[in-house]
Amino acid sequence: MIHIDDKTNLTSIIESHIERGVTVSSLNEYLNDTKLRIMVMRLRSDLIKNNPMIPHKASAFALSEAKRKHIPYDFEMNYSDPNKLFCSEVASYAYMKFGVRLWSGLSTISSKGTRMWLSSFGVKNFETQEPSDLEYDPQLSVVAEWRDSETLYKDHLDNAATDVMLEEADSGKQLSYDWYKLPLGRILKLYSTVLNYFGSEGPIPEGMNAEAALKNVEYSGKHENIKERLVVLADTFKAQNGYRPPYWELVYLARQARDEI
Repeated sequence: MIHIDDKTNLTSIIESHIERGVTVSSLNEYLNDTKLRIMVMRLRSDLIKNNPMIPHKASAFALSEAKRKHIPYDFEMNYSDPNKLFCSEVASYAYMKFGVRLWSGLSTISSKGTRMWLSSFGVKNFETQEPSDLEYDPQLSVVAEWRDSETLYKDHLDNAATDVMLEEADSGKQLSYDWYKLPLGRILKLYSTVLNYFGSEGPIPEGMNAEAALKNVEYSGKHENIKERLVVLADTFKAQNGYRPPYWELVYLARQARDEI
């Protein structure tokens, strides 16, 4: 959510982070964080002609709530519970307060393997407000768009590695971790809880338990290994063909990288 103060023109960005929950940042702070693509959207003017200030009121409400109290990240992805908010909920909850229901259509995560792995990280709702779906909400108009092609390509590499790992999930492979690391994980979780109480971040995000954090470390390590090998294979493809591999080729190469590892 973007809020622009009507007196000072100060711009604030309200969003939810896995590590910190709902935060307020300046425009510079927001842009200094890595961005792949930014699309600015606004309610269509014909839908709010009787009350054109609804977008401003919604963003003012989101800003006020974020400053008034700590709002944890919603790992359950329960868009009907405003006590915790994941990224989509920051916008949908604020607009709902003023009678506008964003995300006119919900996405269903139907893959058995994906559901199994996501549940390991605390997700309980698999029909929910997927962030990218807002781009297709007919109630909104696109005001501006920016993208970084190099960073987007890196994201394609990330996604290809993720896709081939989820293929393993669909075949029944469970997320795991080294059992002997659990005592240390629980100590780190306790340490994180103390830091969270005093308003700081810990090594384990608020709302994530030690077991989930260890699974995340294991997952991230394997993902990084696949991606590193994929980069080499993709560069070889480009040298041989004169162009970067399209996404379907990246997935094929990611399978090769996964199997080699």
